[in-house]
Amino acid sequence: QVQLVQSGGGLVQAGDSVRLSCAVSGVPVSMLAMGWFHQAPGKEREFVAGISRNGARTAYGDLARGRFTLSRDNAKNTLTLQMNSLQPEDTAVYYCAAAPLFAANDLAEKYAYWGQGTQVTVSS
Repeated sequence: QVQLVQSGGGLVQAGDSVRLSCAVSGVPVSMLAMGWFHQAPGKEREFVAGISRNGARTAYGDLARGRFTLSRDNAKNTLTLQMNSLQPEDTAVYYCAAAPLFAANDLAEKYAYWGQGTQVTVSS
Protein backbone atom coordinates (compact mmCIF):
# COMPACT_ATOMS: atom_id res chain seq x y z
CA GLN A 1 0.00 0.00 0.00
CA VAL A 2 1.44 3.34 -1.06
CA GLN A 3 1.37 6.01 1.63
CA LEU A 4 2.44 9.65 1.51
CA VAL A 5 2.98 11.31 4.86
CA GLN A 6 3.52 15.06 4.93
CA SER A 7 5.25 17.23 7.50
CA GLY A 8 6.00 20.92 7.85
CA GLY A 9 3.80 23.93 7.27
CA GLY A 10 2.09 26.13 9.82
CA LEU A 11 1.56 29.83 10.42
CA VAL A 12 4.20 32.25 9.16
CA GLN A 13 4.51 35.92 8.28
CA ALA A 14 4.83 37.37 4.82
CA GLY A 15 8.40 37.06 3.60
CA ASP A 16 9.14 33.99 5.70
CA SER A 17 10.14 30.55 4.45
CA VAL A 18 8.60 27.15 5.03
CA ARG A 19 9.75 23.67 4.13
CA LEU A 20 7.30 20.91 3.39
CA SER A 21 8.34 17.28 3.32
CA CYS A 22 6.66 14.17 2.01
CA ALA A 23 7.76 10.68 2.99
CA VAL A 24 6.72 7.84 0.71
CA SER A 25 6.30 4.24 1.76
CA GLY A 26 5.02 1.11 0.06
CA VAL A 27 6.88 1.62 -3.19
CA PRO A 28 10.32 2.92 -4.21
CA VAL A 29 9.83 6.61 -4.86
CA SER A 30 12.14 6.26 -7.85
CA MET A 31 9.17 4.68 -9.66
CA LEU A 32 7.01 7.78 -9.23
CA ALA A 33 6.81 11.28 -10.55
CA MET A 34 6.01 13.58 -7.63
CA GLY A 35 4.29 16.87 -7.19
CA TRP A 36 2.75 19.39 -4.85
CA PHE A 37 -0.66 20.98 -5.20
CA HIS A 38 -2.42 23.50 -3.05
CA GLN A 39 -6.04 24.31 -2.45
CA ALA A 40 -7.37 27.53 -0.99
CA PRO A 41 -10.89 27.77 0.45
CA GLY A 42 -13.47 27.90 -2.31
CA LYS A 43 -10.92 27.23 -5.02
CA GLU A 44 -9.88 24.22 -7.04
CA ARG A 45 -6.73 22.28 -6.33
CA GLU A 46 -3.85 23.98 -8.14
CA PHE A 47 -0.49 22.71 -9.32
CA VAL A 48 2.46 24.11 -7.38
CA ALA A 49 5.46 22.09 -8.55
CA GLY A 50 6.42 18.71 -9.94
CA ILE A 51 9.53 16.63 -10.40
CA SER A 52 10.35 13.71 -12.67
CA ARG A 53 11.09 10.25 -11.43
CA ASN A 54 14.86 10.71 -11.57
CA GLY A 55 14.80 14.31 -10.38
CA ALA A 56 16.27 15.64 -13.60
CA ARG A 57 13.27 17.78 -14.53
CA THR A 58 11.18 20.11 -12.43
CA ALA A 59 8.17 22.20 -13.31
CA TYR A 60 6.58 25.06 -11.38
CA GLY A 61 3.26 26.79 -11.38
CA ASP A 62 3.13 30.52 -11.90
CA LEU A 63 2.98 31.41 -8.19
CA ALA A 64 5.83 29.08 -7.29
CA ARG A 65 8.26 29.90 -10.04
CA GLY A 66 11.28 31.79 -8.72
CA ARG A 67 10.31 31.40 -5.06
CA PHE A 68 9.86 27.68 -4.46
CA THR A 69 12.32 24.83 -4.97
CA LEU A 70 11.32 21.21 -5.30
CA SER A 71 13.76 18.38 -4.69
CA ARG A 72 13.68 14.68 -4.04
CA ASP A 73 15.91 12.12 -2.40
CA ASN A 74 15.16 8.74 -3.90
CA ALA A 75 17.51 7.00 -1.49
CA LYS A 76 15.44 8.31 1.43
CA ASN A 77 12.07 8.09 -0.35
CA THR A 78 11.37 11.74 0.37
CA LEU A 79 10.23 14.86 -1.43
CA THR A 80 10.90 18.39 -0.20
CA LEU A 81 9.33 21.71 -1.18
CA GLN A 82 11.25 24.76 0.00
CA MET A 83 9.01 27.80 -0.11
CA ASN A 84 10.63 31.23 0.20
CA SER A 85 9.28 34.77 0.21
CA LEU A 86 5.83 33.56 1.16
CA GLN A 87 2.89 35.85 0.60
CA PRO A 88 -0.69 35.80 1.91
CA GLU A 89 -1.90 34.46 -1.44
CA ASP A 90 0.15 31.32 -0.76
CA THR A 91 -2.21 30.47 2.10
CA ALA A 92 -3.75 27.08 1.35
CA VAL A 93 -3.71 23.41 2.19
CA TYR A 94 -0.74 21.84 0.45
CA TYR A 95 -0.86 18.26 -0.83
CA CYS A 96 1.95 15.95 -1.81
CA ALA A 97 1.08 13.69 -4.76
CA ALA A 98 2.64 10.79 -6.62
CA ALA A 99 2.00 9.37 -10.07
CA PRO A 100 3.26 6.22 -11.84
CA LEU A 101 4.73 8.40 -14.58
CA PHE A 102 8.22 9.42 -15.57
CA ALA A 103 7.65 13.15 -15.89
CA ALA A 104 5.64 15.36 -13.57
CA ASN A 105 2.24 16.55 -14.70
CA ASP A 106 0.28 19.64 -13.73
CA LEU A 107 -3.09 17.86 -13.77
CA ALA A 108 -4.30 16.59 -10.41
CA GLU A 109 -6.19 13.71 -12.01
CA LYS A 110 -2.90 12.21 -13.23
CA TYR A 111 -1.80 11.56 -9.66
CA ALA A 112 -2.87 8.30 -8.04
CA TYR A 113 -1.59 8.86 -4.51
CA TRP A 114 -2.04 11.79 -2.17
CA GLY A 115 -0.77 12.94 1.18
CA GLN A 116 -3.01 14.02 4.02
CA GLY A 117 -2.65 17.74 3.38
CA THR A 118 -0.80 20.40 5.36
CA GLN A 119 -2.07 23.88 6.16
CA VAL A 120 0.20 26.80 5.34
CA THR A 121 -1.06 30.17 6.49
CA VAL A 122 0.79 33.36 5.64
CA SER A 123 -0.17 36.49 7.54
CA SER A 124 0.49 39.97 6.19
